[in-house]
Amino acid sequence: MKKNYLLFVVLILFKLSYGQSIKPFKKGDRIVFAGNSITEAGLYENYIWLYYITHFPEMKLRVFNGGIGGDVAGQIYDRLPKDIMAKEPSVLIITFGMNDSKYFEYQDSTKTTMTRKTAVDTSYAHFLKITHYLKERPGLRKIIMSSSPYDETMQNEKNYFPGKSLTMEEIARFQQDVAQNNRWEYVDLLHPMLAITHREQIKKPDFTLTGPDRIHPGSAGHFVMAYLFLKEQGLAGKAIADISIDMQSKKLVKSENAKIKSLKINESGVSFDYLAKSLPFPIDSLPRVWENNQIQKDALKVIPFTDEFNQERLVVNGLKVGNYALKIDGEWMGSFDAAALEKGINLAEISRTPQYKQALELMGLNREHRELETKFRNYYWVNYNFLKEKGLLFDDSAVARDTIMKHQEDNGWLKAKTADYEQIRVLSSRRQLEDGMHAIREKMYQVNKPKRHRITITAI
Repeated sequence: MKKNYLLFVVLILFKLSYGQSIKPFKKGDRIVFAGNSITEAGLYENYIWLYYITHFPEMKLRVFNGGIGGDVAGQIYDRLPKDIMAKEPSVLIITFGMNDSKYFEYQDSTKTTMTRKTAVDTSYAHFLKITHYLKERPGLRKIIMSSSPYDETMQNEKNYFPGKSLTMEEIARFQQDVAQNNRWEYVDLLHPMLAITHREQIKKPDFTLTGPDRIHPGSAGHFVMAYLFLKEQGLAGKAIADISIDMQSKKLVKSENAKIKSLKINESGVSFDYLAKSLPFPIDSLPRVWENNQIQKDALKVIPFTDEFNQERLVVNGLKVGNYALKIDGEWMGSFDAAALEKGINLAEISRTPQYKQALELMGLNREHRELETKFRNYYWVNYNFLKEKGLLFDDSAVARDTIMKHQEDNGWLKAKTADYEQIRVLSSRRQLEDGMHAIREKMYQVNKPKRHRITITAI
């Protein structure tokens, strides 16, 4: 175990170098994330989408969940025509590796070398099929993304498969090579997440970005994935707003990504109309992954998301020493002393501001959309993981339904997803759900428009 740990540490500290950062999405993009159960969970891709919704209110785009639990590269290839490409993406992100790298096969250490070779060779062969398919679609923007890590080093006895992490390393290497050879974009989640894991486990051995099973990230892990993706898009440092006012000159010194009007400065303080071009990013405080207690907020302890992506900065220089009340639209937001205001406060960290409440509404809508989309992912799971092998792929007939019902007690996963399958297979209810998702998307792009607010800072 110790030898394996030291080797793993070396790999954690090693970071592959690869090209330039990937381009940001653009208005009108239809973005499909194709992957396994980590993608199917629908969190990291919706965190990415929510960032765009809040930060770029006029950039209307759509993010699709193209994940199915248990998938390997070969199954993603099988799903390309009727599931993934059927969504008509302008951008396709493909990620795999967790299932491709195998699991219980590592419990026999005498076969680890053969297990690794078989896993890598099989995954690579299927990836070449994906590559050939994508080459025939030159108008499609392709992004290859490594898997999030298998946490082999956390202090936990569950699902310990020594050597699996090195197999994932080999898969990430050929993913990067193929992407570079085809001039496609590549995102490395594996190594940055391992680096964070190693750093934190030195302080707390049971720390993990995954969860009790070492495999599936919790809400915090998904948020780290979203953070790394957005960072690779070069979006770090783009302020929600950055306002600076000087009391001595009675002038607005700086107004980045925001419009300031009706500025009034007197001895007791300052007031102005404030219209930012973006909204703060809301942070969830509830666990969203089954049997995983992580919350999104936990990630803020290990990544500088607030500093890099969630700055709504307000600076007021030259105030007299003392405490000042900050109000927005007449509502109390808090008290700050002159030194704090001169240093600058981050309005995005004040959850009671009207703009943060607006962002919370968007977070709720985004989650509602994810929950409806989950029904469709369950429908596709039933088709590809059960009906396909029985020659009933997308049959939707009574025969297919009866076949499913016969296997309720001997297939727990199938049983758990049958209710959603039943709902989607009926055309009228499918259309009703699609209409519901469309209505949510339309509402999101109405609610996400920043509003004008009156900010006052007065001496207490």
